[in-house]
Amino acid sequence: MSTVYEEQAKVFKAFCDEKRLRILELLRDGEKCACVLSEQLDLGQSGLSYHMKILVESGIVESRQEGKWTHYKISEKGSAYTGNLLKKLTTPNAVTEEKICCKSKKPS
Repeated sequence: MSTVYEEQAKVFKAFCDEKRLRILELLRDGEKCACVLSEQLDLGQSGLSYHMKILVESGIVESRQEGKWTHYKISEKGSAYTGNLLKKLTTPNAVTEEKICCKSKKPS
């Protein structure tokens, strides 16, 4: 059973490779067939498949099969989730009471 943190890590893993960032840039223009992505990236089928698996598992990209080819597009739901997750993880919590640092405590 995966934890919330493992699911969140999948999202950030998707952004940790320059080829996957390039794929996302290409998909910003709309749905693309795997054959088109492979050609534009000068990437073999197995290499593209590896990167697309990570992007699809993260939820950022959706895939659909048409004949022998797979078509990919950016997921609106995944994109919204990713933006909200980044904001949530990087927004400090409101401080409601003064927190004392362990270094400032007097020894007992």
